Amino acid sequence: MENLMDSRPLPPNGQSRTSKTARDALQGLWRALDMPDEAMDYVDLSGGEPVLPSSFAVGTAAQASMAAAALAAAELWTLRGAPRQRVAVDMLHAAQECRSYFTLDGVAPEVHDKLTGVYRCGDGGWVRIHANFAHHRDGALALLGCPTGPSTTRQAVEQALSQRRALDVEQEAADAGLVVAAMRSFEEWDRHPQCLALAGQPVMTVERIGEADPRPLPRYTHDARPLKDIRVLDLTRIIAGPVCGRALAAYGADVMLINSPHLPNIETIAETSRGKLSVHADLETADGRIALANLLRSAHVFVQGYRPGAMQALGFGPLEAAQLRPGIVYVSLSAYGDSGPWAQRRGFDSLVQTATGFNHAEAQAAGAPAPKPLPVQILDHTSGHLMAYGAQVALARQATEGGSWHVRVSLAQTARWLRSLGRVANGLQCPMPPIAGFLETGPSGFGQLAAVRHAAQFSLTPARWVRPSMPPGSHPTVWPFS
Repeated sequence: MENLMDSRPLPPNGQSRTSKTARDALQGLWRALDMPDEAMDYVDLSGGEPVLPSSFAVGTAAQASMAAAALAAAELWTLRGAPRQRVAVDMLHAAQECRSYFTLDGVAPEVHDKLTGVYRCGDGGWVRIHANFAHHRDGALALLGCPTGPSTTRQAVEQALSQRRALDVEQEAADAGLVVAAMRSFEEWDRHPQCLALAGQPVMTVERIGEADPRPLPRYTHDARPLKDIRVLDLTRIIAGPVCGRALAAYGADVMLINSPHLPNIETIAETSRGKLSVHADLETADGRIALANLLRSAHVFVQGYRPGAMQALGFGPLEAAQLRPGIVYVSLSAYGDSGPWAQRRGFDSLVQTATGFNHAEAQAAGAPAPKPLPVQILDHTSGHLMAYGAQVALARQATEGGSWHVRVSLAQTARWLRSLGRVANGLQCPMPPIAGFLETGPSGFGQLAAVRHAAQFSLTPARWVRPSMPPGSHPTVWPFS
C-alpha cells in the first residue's frame, strides 16, 4: 500500500527524494475513481518542478488536480456522442492560476486583515489566527481579552498570546466556533486523533446515496462545451468551493452562486465568480429555503462547503437533496473530514496547513525560525479541482447507471495527498515567476477585472467564462432558458 504519511524532514543540505511526476499523480487520481485508462492517452502535461518557491510539489498538485477535472469534462463530452478531444495543462500556468491573483481597475485589492497571521505563544508554540472576516477577528480578540474592532494592533495580540499556551488557545477558539490553529510538525499531526481517524481513507469519495433513473446527457452539438445544459448550485465561500464552480462554468455548466444577503464576503469573490450567475437566498427564512428547493428540483449538481451537518439542519443535506431531486450529484467540502473529533471544526487552507505540519516542514526546509506558509493556498485550489473532478465522475455514473451521488472532499485529505507527492529538491530556491503573461482582462460587476485565464486547454471545446463575475444578488433566483 502506498505510504501517504511520509514525514521525513528535508536534510540540512536541502536535498530530498524526488517528487512524483504529475502524470503519475493524475493517473492515481484517475484510477482511484475507476475512470477509463484510454483517456490518459489524450492528456498532455508540460513543465516540471519547481515552478513556485516551495519544498513541496505544489506545481504537481495544481497540474494533476486541474487535469483530472478537465479530463473528466472531456469524458462527459464523449458520453454525449462527441469524438475524443485532447486536454493539455501546463504546470506553470496551473500554478499561476492557484495564486488567486487579480486586479480591479488596475489595483490588487488587499484580501488579508492586518491581524491575520502567525503569533508566538508563551509556551514557545505558534498559532495562526484567521481574521479576514470581522466576526472572526472580533471573536478571536474577545477570546484573548483584547479590544474588538479594526483599531487593535498586532502588538496587542502578541502581548495577550505571550501569556498563553498554543494548544489551549486553539481549543478555546474551536469551542467558541472561531478559526485559530496551533502549529504542529508532521510527526505531531500523525499522532493526532483527527489524523488517525482519517488514516486509510481515500483522497476523495464518490458514493451512491439513493436510487434514481439515469438522466442521459444531451447529445452534443459542434459548438457546445462539455457541460452545456448542466445546472450547478454553488453554495460555497472563500476559495476551494468557488474554484470548483468556476471550473465547471469554464467547461460550460450554468453555475448559480447562492449567497445569503447577511453574510460577508472577501474580495476574491470577484475572481472566483467568473462564469457564474450570482443570487441571494437567505436559508434562515422560509422564502429562502423555498427558493433553493425550487432551484434544486431542476439542478444536476449541488455543491456546498459548510461544516458537516449545517446543510442538513436547514433541510438540504445530501439525503434530503436526493429526495427533492432524485439523481442529484451532491458535493461536500469540509476542513478536516466528516469523521473524527475535528469533523465539526471550522478551518481554512492556511489553518489546515498550520495544523497538519506543512508550515513547520516548510520552515525547516528554509531554515526559518517562524512558521512558513506554502507560496499559494494549494489545499484550497487543489480541493476545488478535485471537487469538480468528482462531480463530473458522478455525473457520468448518473447518466449511465442512475442513482443519486455524494462526492466528499476535505482540505485535510487533500493535505495528505500533497504529502504523498514527495518533496522538491531546492524548490525553495525557485523565484516567484512573473504572472502578467497569464492574465486576461474584461469587464465585471466589480470593475475591470484582470485575472489568470484557465490553464486547462481543450482541442475542440476551449474552456472559457462567458458570464462576467457579478456581485451577490445581481441575478434573479431562476434558471436561465437554455
